[in-house]
Amino acid sequence: MNSSHLFGPVSSRRLGRSLGIDLVPFKTCTYNCVYCECGATTHKTVQRQEFFPVEEVLSELFDFLSTSPRLDYVTFSGSGEPTLSLSIGEVIRFIKDRFPAYPVAVLTNGSLLSDPDVRRDLLSADVVLPTLSTVNKKTFQKIHRPVPEINTAEVFEGLIQFRNEYTGQIWLEVFIIPGVNTSDEELVGLHDAIREIRPDRVQLNTLDRPGTEDWVRPADPAELERILKIIDFSSAETVELPDYPTLKSQCAEDPAGQICEMLKRRPCTIDDITAATGMHRVEVFKLLREIAKTKDLQEKREDRGIFYYFRN
Repeated sequence: MNSSHLFGPVSSRRLGRSLGIDLVPFKTCTYNCVYCECGATTHKTVQRQEFFPVEEVLSELFDFLSTSPRLDYVTFSGSGEPTLSLSIGEVIRFIKDRFPAYPVAVLTNGSLLSDPDVRRDLLSADVVLPTLSTVNKKTFQKIHRPVPEINTAEVFEGLIQFRNEYTGQIWLEVFIIPGVNTSDEELVGLHDAIREIRPDRVQLNTLDRPGTEDWVRPADPAELERILKIIDFSSAETVELPDYPTLKSQCAEDPAGQICEMLKRRPCTIDDITAATGMHRVEVFKLLREIAKTKDLQEKREDRGIFYYFRN
């Protein structure tokens, strides 16, 4: 895919086969989360702006979606906080108007939902997936390392306001970091907050790909089950690894370029790349070996295998 703003389709643990839309420059975010799979934030800001001409994004979307690809979602995500883009509302409305068969999802850290303009921009989306991993001020600072203008009380209030205005689905992510937000006191606070926010789903997530800080480790299944019991929300679930069949990619004209676009956004295993592209494992391995000859391709072993990524 010769695209500056689209990537994938990828196999998402939460959204299935997903076409990604990236509306912000690499690692432009309101947070510098210790667990972020995209690496450390290089431009931390709360200033919303139009980072790219919106016509570029709309043209790329039209060209790709006009081929009727098999997708579960078109997802705003990528290498930063998508709601920092002033274009996000226009792009969402374009998809819903021109390609209504495709559900639209927005992956957001939720930090800007206290802004009425941000909430208005997201109203046309089918699913919004914000994050709330703690309501404790010190823990919030330790996990997210936000810009000074953002605090946990503001994020919490923004989520409540958004729930009151938004008629689509809210799938609230709670990112679990053992030893940081897993005490009974932390979890009771989340239990109470979740009931005020009234999301449609609560999804417990934990480290899968390498995070920004090496000390962050994944929670084991027993820990997640304990947390589910304390949160005690009827639609709470853990985020499982996807088991999607590998599908022939819709954009295989440049397979090495397609892999590079994936790895620019987040670390991937060979299995991740295979599931997203439909390529055989051997073919993916050969392409990674060729990519490594000309690019700074890194490897890191985690519980799920060897992850490949580019150094920032």
